[in-house]
Amino acid sequence: MKLHITKDELINLVKNQSIETVITAFPDMYGRLVGKRFDSNFFITDVLGQGTHACDYLLGSDIDMETIPGYEISSWEKGYGDLHLKLDTNSIRIADWLDKTAIIIGDVEQNHKIVSESPRSILKKQIELAKSKGFQIKLASELEFYVFDNSYQDAKNDSYINMNPSNRFREDYSLLNTTKEESYMSLLRKHLSNSGIEVECTKGEWSLGQQEINVKYSDPLTMADNHSIIKQAAKEIAYQQDMSVTFMSKWDENSAGSSMHIHLSLWDEKGNTNLFFNPSSNSELKISDHFKNFLGGWMKYSPDIFMFYSPYPTSFKRFVSESFAPTKISWSMDNRTSTYRIVGEESSLRIECRIPGADANPYLAFAASIAAGIKGIEEKIDPPKMSKGDSYNNSSLQSCPDNIGKGLKLFEKSKFISDVFGNNVKDHYNHFFSIEKSLYEKAVTDWEKNRYFERI
Repeated sequence: MKLHITKDELINLVKNQSIETVITAFPDMYGRLVGKRFDSNFFITDVLGQGTHACDYLLGSDIDMETIPGYEISSWEKGYGDLHLKLDTNSIRIADWLDKTAIIIGDVEQNHKIVSESPRSILKKQIELAKSKGFQIKLASELEFYVFDNSYQDAKNDSYINMNPSNRFREDYSLLNTTKEESYMSLLRKHLSNSGIEVECTKGEWSLGQQEINVKYSDPLTMADNHSIIKQAAKEIAYQQDMSVTFMSKWDENSAGSSMHIHLSLWDEKGNTNLFFNPSSNSELKISDHFKNFLGGWMKYSPDIFMFYSPYPTSFKRFVSESFAPTKISWSMDNRTSTYRIVGEESSLRIECRIPGADANPYLAFAASIAAGIKGIEEKIDPPKMSKGDSYNNSSLQSCPDNIGKGLKLFEKSKFISDVFGNNVKDHYNHFFSIEKSLYEKAVTDWEKNRYFERI
C-alpha cells in the first residue's frame, strides 16, 4: 500500500481533475487539524511552493476558539498576526472520505523561525534527538472511541444527555454485536486504507458502542499525522452518516474509558535491528540494556509527562481500579493491570504504555515518550523490579496522579520538562492545562443541578 502521494503525483491528479480540493493543515494544542481548503489549481500554482498563512491565535486559543490572554506567542498586544505554514510534501495523502480531496500537513513558522511551541515541532525535535544518538523509533497508537446513532446536531441540541450508543450490549471481541456497527466501521476502514493509512483491524471494546482501531506501526511523525487524520476522518464519516463519535477519555461515568495505547520500540539508525532485543541476554525476556534504560527513564519521568497523556480534567476520570486503565506505575510481561506492558518477542519486542487517553494530542504524547526514554538511556536508569499479578492492589507501587490538580502540579515543578522541552514550551502548555482546569472548576455541571437544585 502506498502511504503517501508525491508532489508530482498530486500535480498530475489536479491536472486530470481527480483532485479538486487541497486541504492544508497543522495540529493545534488539542491535536485537532486546523487549516484551509484550497481550489486545487490555485494550490498548485500559488501555494505548493510557498506555503500559506493562518492566524497565530490557533496556538493561543481554547477549544471554542476564544482568545486566551497569557500566551507569549500570541496576544492582543502583539496584534494576533500570522503564522506561516511550511508544507511538508512528504505528508501528502488522498482524503478518500471526501470528494476529490487531498490533504497536506505542515509546520508553522513565525518570523521565519519554527514555532517551538507547535505540537508537530515538539515531536520533530525529539525525533531528531533520537536520530543524533543513532536511534530510530518505531511506534503505533491504538485508539478507542464511542460510536452513537445520534447525529452531532441532535446530540448537541439535546445537550449530549439522551445519547444512543450504536450497540445495546457490551461488545468486546463480539463478532455478532460489532456487525451492528459495520455499516460505519467498514466505511472508516475502507476510506483510511484508500487514504494511505494501513489499517490492521477494528474490534468492539468493552462498553456499549465502544470501538478500537489499530493501524500498522511507522515512524513517530507519520504515526502522529495518521492518528490525527484517523480522528478527523472518523468524525467526518460519522457526520456523513448522521451519526457521531467521541474521543473523550471518559464520556460517561458508567462506561469504560477510551485509551490511546502507545506501542514503541527502539531501532538502530538504519531501522534494521530492534535494540530492545538481546539474544545473548541471560534474562528470560532477552531484553537489552537499551530496553532497561529506555523503560527506566519512561517510568521515572511518567509523573512529569502525565499531563501530555491526560490533558483535561475529564481525562483523569478514566483512571479507575480494575478498569484496564492504569492506576499504579509498574511494568510487567503481558499484564493489562500494569502501566507498561511488555509484548512481542525478538524483532517485535516492544513496550506498550497504557497511560494516554483517546483525548491526548498524539504529537505531544509521542514526544514525551521518546524524551523520557532517551533520557533514561543517557542517565542509565534501570527500571524497578518487574511487577507480577494485580498492580491495582499492589500497595508498594507509586500511584498515578488521579486528578488534574495533581498532574498539573507535577508538570509545573518538573525540571525534566524544562530541560528537555525548554521553558517556553513548558510555560505555554502549563498555561494551556491551567486554563482547562480553571474553566472546569468554574462550570456548574448537570450532576450538581440534579443533586442540589431542589433538595439543598
